[in-house]
Order: sequence, then structure tokens, then C-alpha cells
Amino acid sequence: MNVIFTCSGRRNYLISYFKSVLGREVTTIALDSQASATALQVADIAIVVPEISSDDYIIELKKIVTKYKADAIIPLNDLEFPLLLEHKNSLEELGAKVFISNEETVNIALDKWESYKFFKSEGFNTPKTFLKIENAISSIETNEITFPLIVKPRWGSASIDIHVVNSIEELNLAYKLQKFKRSSLIFETLNKDNSEDFILIQEFIKGQEYGMDILNDLEGNFVDVFVRKKIAMRSGETDKAITIDNKSFKEVGGKLAKVTKHIGVIDCDFFVVNDQIYILEINPRFGGGYPFTHEAGVNIPAIYISWLSGNSDIKKYLNYNTGQEFAKYSEIMKLE
Repeated sequence: MNVIFTCSGRRNYLISYFKSVLGREVTTIALDSQASATALQVADIAIVVPEISSDDYIIELKKIVTKYKADAIIPLNDLEFPLLLEHKNSLEELGAKVFISNEETVNIALDKWESYKFFKSEGFNTPKTFLKIENAISSIETNEITFPLIVKPRWGSASIDIHVVNSIEELNLAYKLQKFKRSSLIFETLNKDNSEDFILIQEFIKGQEYGMDILNDLEGNFVDVFVRKKIAMRSGETDKAITIDNKSFKEVGGKLAKVTKHIGVIDCDFFVVNDQIYILEINPRFGGGYPFTHEAGVNIPAIYISWLSGNSDIKKYLNYNTGQEFAKYSEIMKLE
């Protein structure tokens, strides 16, 4: 079984999890545009490829799929999803299952404004969000929302360019700064560079933050939900967490799974305020919190390999142990 990981970056742990499935019967092939990407150091096969914005990226990816007779492609970076969606059929014709959800779900996940509208339309609580600064200011004046507020990119990733503001003056300044900076990589990659509505003003939710991995099968059917209470964050990712079991949380995750019909695992962040659950966002891939799920006894890499092999009996990989606390830590490695 040959599995390709695109934009592998620092996801060393994920490569290692897949390498441990069925011993050496799984060959991991890590791709990145930077030769110094640490995930390349732990993969069985490491390949430097063009950046995803390059016209040659898909050409090289197809060559790699063909050369190594890849069975699967697992994307790890939000920015590449629109491109992989465009070429999903041609990649799968080469024999590689692309672990990517339907276009609607991907668009909902990447576009925070679409996320907001989707959550509202499906009956989920979610922070009040505004696409126009004048609408946000009007809501402040009528006390519909109060400071602090969050100003952030509509198409954002990894908590980049998120600002917390505490006054009208700070709101105007942060809004102008976002317009000035206009995170070019995100807009160019997602073909949103001509959009004028690229900034969101969002209600700041004060409550306990949680994350959950929501697993569907390859046909988009719901399998299970695995929840963790976040204790500490670092650079937009969960740094410390404790695994929990909560019926209400699992019901929300199950509903999300059924309405998105996503493929494989997605990562969902939410807050709890006065016993009310507020969905913040979903990420249509392995999220930074997945190691907490894995170390607690759920082996999604083994599940993926089982499904690719035609085996639907995955119960032995779903032993989620709750009440376990984990923390990430940094390591250093020599680059070869």
C-alpha cells in the first residue's frame, strides 16, 4: 500500500502513524516544496515538488502517482484543496484514492463566511459574523454584539492575521490593516484575489474551547466522534488537551457528519457557553488535534488502510479512552 502525503510540512507524527500500520506493508511518500520540511525526513520516500501555486504541481503529482502506483493521496494543507478537487477524477483514474470531501463541504470549510451561513442554516449555534464593517458597527450601536470582537480573513488558515479588538477605533484600524495586508498567498491560491469582501468581523466567544475529530467512511456515512477539551493552544493548534465523552457533543458531531457527508476525518472546533454549543469552524482534513485522538486509542490511519484494502471491519481501531491528558512537545532533528 503506497500512500502519498501532499504539503507534508511538519506532520511527522502522521507519517509515523501510517508507517506503523501493518508494519512495513505501508510505504509513506511525503511531498513538500521545501527540502527542509521535517516530515520528509521520516517518510519512506521524500520528494521535493513545485509549490501548489505552480502550473507544474499537478503534473508532478500525477507523475509521482504513476511512478509509485500510489493507492491514496492524503492532502494536509487547506490551500491545496480547490486544486485537488479540480483534478480529483483524473488523479483517481490513475489509481489513487484522493481523501477529499465534496466541493460544497470543502468550500464551507475554507470560506469562513460560508461556514457561518451553513452553520446558521443547519440550526447550529455559531458566533455572530459580519461581512461588512458598517453592519458590525450598526450591531454594536444597538447592543446586538459587544466588544471584544475578532477581525480575521474570510479565507484564513492557522490563525494567521487574527486580531482581537476592544473599541470602534481598534476595529477600524484592524480592518484597514487587513485590507492593506491582504494575505496574498491565500487569495492567489484560492483564486479570491479579486474579492472585495475578504474580511470578517466576528463575535468573540468567551467559553471553554473543545475540538473533535468526526469520522465518516469513504461513502460519506457517519462512523463516530472523538472529543477533547482544550487546555492550551499554540499557533492555532491544540497544545494540551484531555479526552472526554459527552453525549451532547457527539450528537452535534454526528449531525455535522450527516449534513456535510464528508470523506474520512474532519476536525471541528467549538465553544461551550452556559451549556450552549457554538460551532466555530471545520477543517476537512487531519487537524492539529488528531494526535490526541490517536494516542487515546483511535487509529484512523489503520482505518484508512483497511478501507482501501476493502475491509470494513474497523471496530478494533475505535478504542477511545477518555479522561486521558496529553501535551505536545518539540523535537530537533538533523536534516539530511
